[in-house]
Formats: sequence, C-alpha cells, structure tokens
Amino acid sequence: MLKKKPFLKIKILGIESSCDETGIAILEVEKGKFKIKENLVASQAKLHAKYGGVFPNLAKREHQKNLPKLFSLIEKSLLKSPPGLIGVTVGPGLDPCLWQGIEFAKKIAKEFNSSLVCANHLIGHLLVNFLNFPIEKTKKFCPALGLLVSGGHTQLVLMEKFLKFKTLGETRDDAAGECLDKCARILGLPYPGGPEIEKLAKKFPEISSKIPENLKGLRLPRPMVNQKNYDFSFAGLKTAVLYDFMKRPKKERESEIYKILMAKEIQNAVFDVLIEKTKRAQKEFKIKKLFFGGGVLANETLRKRIKKEFKERQILIPQKEFCLDNGLLPATFAFFFSHQKTTDFEKIKSSPNISF
Repeated sequence: MLKKKPFLKIKILGIESSCDETGIAILEVEKGKFKIKENLVASQAKLHAKYGGVFPNLAKREHQKNLPKLFSLIEKSLLKSPPGLIGVTVGPGLDPCLWQGIEFAKKIAKEFNSSLVCANHLIGHLLVNFLNFPIEKTKKFCPALGLLVSGGHTQLVLMEKFLKFKTLGETRDDAAGECLDKCARILGLPYPGGPEIEKLAKKFPEISSKIPENLKGLRLPRPMVNQKNYDFSFAGLKTAVLYDFMKRPKKERESEIYKILMAKEIQNAVFDVLIEKTKRAQKEFKIKKLFFGGGVLANETLRKRIKKEFKERQILIPQKEFCLDNGLLPATFAFFFSHQKTTDFEKIKSSPNISF
C-alpha cells in the first residue's frame, strides 16, 4: 500500500514475460515523482505471425533468449545502483512464459540482494496510468471505474478504495482483442490482427464515395449491449463476420472495399459495446473518474472515442507504448504494492489464471 510519505528515492526493476513480449524496465521514484530510466521490449509478433497466434513453448524459448539480452543492456547501470525492489509478472498469462520471468527475477534478486514483488498483470495495466500522475494525488483517484481491454482480457472493475478492486463484469468468451485478431484472420489479414483492422478502417474516407449498393447496409451485431449487466461476449461477433464473409462471392469478399468496410464495422461493433457498458456503469455508480488499460487501448479510434464520450469526467489513458505489455507494468505494481515484497523466493509461483 502507498505510504502517507512516499519513498524519497527508490529504484525498481520490472520484468515482464506473460505472453509474447519480453520486457525489462527501470523505474525510479524520487521526491514523489516517477522517472522512467529504461523500458526495453523484445517483441515476438513477427515470429508468431506465420502461425496466426502465440505458441506458448515457442514464446517460452524466446523469453529464455531475450531476458538475458535485454538485461545485458542495463546491467552496468544496475551494478552502480542496484534496484531496491524487483517487480515480476506472475500472472495471468501463459504458464511456461511466466516461469521464465519468475526464475530470471529470482536470479537477479539474489545477485543484487533485492526483494521481489509478485505483480498482477491486469492491475499493472491500470496502474501504469499513474506514471505521469503526481504520486501524492494517486490515493485520491477513487472511487474510479477501470476498463481493461486486451487480447486476453476484457474487464470492467470498480475501485471504490485505492488499490481495492471489484469486478463488475468480464467477457464470457473471447476478449475484445482476441475478437479483433480472429476477425482479421477471417479477412486474410496478418497477425496480430488488431492493428491491421485499425489500418484498414482508417482507409474508409478513401472509398466512402465508391461503396456499391449491396455493401451499403453492412452492419454487425453489438453483443450483449442492451443486457442489464456489465459482462461482455465477442465470440458471436466473430461468427457474424464469418457468416457474412462466406456468403459473399469470392471476388467481393476479397475486394479492398469490402475489407475496409468490414474492418470499420468490426471496430465500431466492439467499441460501441465497450463504451456503452462503461457509460452505464459510470452512471449507475455515479463515478467521475475513469482509467483504462490494455493493448487494445493503443487503437487511436478507441482512444478518441473515450475522450469524446467521457469529456466531462476525469480520465486516464496510458501513452500508446505503455498500453502494450512491457516491464513498466510490474515495476509500477511493485511500487504501489511494496508491502507485499518478499525474499522468500522459493514460495513464488506462477498464477496463470489470476484475476483482479
């Protein structure tokens, strides 16, 4: 828990390996402010692209190679000034990948005689918002509503008291990012599909005056948008995309106009549901502060919609590069949950299915 008097100075090493991004970061806290010293990421996206998704054992081997490589780039600075804390992601994530980060963190902690903090990846995605926020004001950022949107998770949470989270709703099947990836695969787009969908959707102005009559009525369902709960479901949306794709003549479904229209409609369908559910929760719980996190928040269209829809509320959205998996997530978590630090390394285990 954040103390009444913030640390005068502390250096935190963050280690991330929950999926297909290897991240190592150095975060310094001095005089009540965060300072990012390093944020190194080795992405495996190109490696997994030919398979259309992440293969856990292949990702594990890449983490095994990348962790020492990234660490070698910052080792000299750590030798001069060792980290007081090391935050390592223990879950949720792919179990073989998590263990690579955990074992590496244990090794480094022993070398530097540092304490470890087991970081929750989901909470880290939300807490990274506070990197550009005065530390002494963070405890006042509540009650707050949090929306996490990533490839593996879509969750709406309430933080009534600082660092105390209550899950209001979550996906019952595919996460929003997973849906975007699967829809992109149907359209024949490369992995990761979310950014490819975004690129195509941005081309809509180029073809808006060229849309043939048979495509002007293209519309997808907004799953569960009218249900009086805060859960999500995107598997049906993916199925709707597949059915529409398959019923079209080959020439039509492979045309650029069709793909652009479908990409735009897929984004709209996903984002409409996310925004509507969040607005409903914000009104029901009378929340004036909202924060967002997860890889899908790197999407410029979603960022703009959030800012427009909640312009009368205080909102926090991470910088684009902080939305994706990186070492700052466990490092930030380690600061705020420093009371959970331990040197009993043998008790540290992975928690691949942990939630809020």
